[in-house]
Amino acid sequence: MYLGLDIGTSVTKAAIFDSAGREIADVSFRTQQVQGPVGWSELNGETVWRAVISAIGAVLKNADAKPADLKGIGVTGVMVGAWLLDDQGRLLRDAILWNDARSHGLVDRILQREPELFSRVFAHSGSVMQFGCTLPVLAWLKANEPETLAKARHVLCAKDYIRYRLTGELATDESEAAMAPGSAATRDFHKEQLDLLGIPELAPLFVPVRRGETMAGRVTREAAEATGLLEGTPVAVGTGDTGSCVIGSGCQAPGEAATILGTTCINGIVFDHDVYQPKDNGLLFILPGNRWFKAMPNVAGTVVIDWGMEALGAASGDYEAFGALAASSRAGCNGVVFVPYLSASGVIAPVIEPRARAGYFGLAPHHGRQDMARAIYEGMAYAIRDSFASIGGAVATMRLSGGGARSPFWSQMIADVTGIPVDVPEGSQFGAKGAALCAAVATGAYASLAEACVATYASRRRHEPDAALEADYAEGYGRYLTARSAALGPLTALQ
Repeated sequence: MYLGLDIGTSVTKAAIFDSAGREIADVSFRTQQVQGPVGWSELNGETVWRAVISAIGAVLKNADAKPADLKGIGVTGVMVGAWLLDDQGRLLRDAILWNDARSHGLVDRILQREPELFSRVFAHSGSVMQFGCTLPVLAWLKANEPETLAKARHVLCAKDYIRYRLTGELATDESEAAMAPGSAATRDFHKEQLDLLGIPELAPLFVPVRRGETMAGRVTREAAEATGLLEGTPVAVGTGDTGSCVIGSGCQAPGEAATILGTTCINGIVFDHDVYQPKDNGLLFILPGNRWFKAMPNVAGTVVIDWGMEALGAASGDYEAFGALAASSRAGCNGVVFVPYLSASGVIAPVIEPRARAGYFGLAPHHGRQDMARAIYEGMAYAIRDSFASIGGAVATMRLSGGGARSPFWSQMIADVTGIPVDVPEGSQFGAKGAALCAAVATGAYASLAEACVATYASRRRHEPDAALEADYAEGYGRYLTARSAALGPLTALQ
């Protein structure tokens, strides 16, 4: 058996898998974020560690497993941000997370003297730099908390901190280094990126970069006493949450596509080389096994359904009933279009526009709740098609995971709208599974991640595109492109 730990923004998860990749048990524990100013996002490291301890005990119990049954442990989690350690290995402050925006003002000031900042960052990382990335966060700390930074000896990310607590070994993986931002080509940190952010002197804070599918260390006596794990259990380096979900859903071969339809909707394709197109757009995730995942995310994912249920007066949490309401309208929603840019931070694909917002287009008196409900589902499906069109290239099959994949109605619609067969993998905790697969490779159960992904993949459902609906959705997609261009056009003109 293998244990996968997944450290989220507000939830810590643990799952146990057998050697064939079948999910035996999983648990989730909520972690309360630290209250702070608007735009800040922090977690207390000890709170997260206690949640990990609780999750390990609970998942072992639910799996009816003993600590000695675990052949290896993998850890994944939310990426970037900053978890600062002092010279004793203790956290100096609450951890700053990926979705923290406190560096916005500082980045704006850098842009005044370096207008091409984002393009220069992208040229090395292949990703749009976000305010919660490690380097802009460190730049903010340098300007606003110099006394804290002066005591810092190491900067980690979420999974790296938990792995450090388990093994006592300091390391990060290639995905975190490249997204810091660093270099997607060398899969490492990059000096020029530190220079651009004005923090070249902070390079010594970075820990060694290791491959995600290799061994990081073993559970220490102290960690064993705290968690109930067996001292000496192997622990893999692991990778960031997006990459872990991708490999956990069985995607590792070049050309394979994945959509993670969770709180955020991430759509991407696996490559065997670094990719920098479309220029200055999207995110490039490093995958273990010498792969890259070019992704175009829609910042709002399943939250559009929650919003729609409340806005249209549907019963809260009754997703089946809301799906049935949407299904009572026809493909194309009788002309109604919903652009799903339902985020206070706007969009970063297919263009970068922080002022972009969601909206209905084409509403007329004859439209009803069923048309408006279906338009929300279709709007997200059109956004997924738009994302893959931006990346380019032929896609043979899409692996669909995340909360949205639980809906056969929505899964079939995505296949129909995109024209791509959709495979929904067996299981639920794909981030934890990806971490567990890294552990399985690190301990020698599989020769490579490519082998592990193929050997452990099982399909729950497959949805083939319905050719009879192709014309309806082609018209609907055309209306969607017109609506999203109309929504973004006036904002672009204001720049």
